[in-house]
Amino acid sequence: MIKVVRGNPTPEELAAALAVVQARAAATASAAPGAPLPPEGWSDPARIARRTLPKPGTRSWARTYWPA
Repeated sequence: MIKVVRGNPTPEELAAALAVVQARAAATASAAPGAPLPPEGWSDPARIARRTLPKPGTRSWARTYWPA
């Protein structure tokens, strides 16, 4: 059951949100049983890995973690 907690969506907005939920449920249901689900983009280690090192200089250490 889906319940609108805040706001007053238009019928079109509600239909769009339900279409997304139904599509996601159908994709999950069609996956082979026991097969691992593909990793989500936010958990991909390559997302935060730098391709190049920062240039030396003031505060370069602070730029070593965050993606460019």
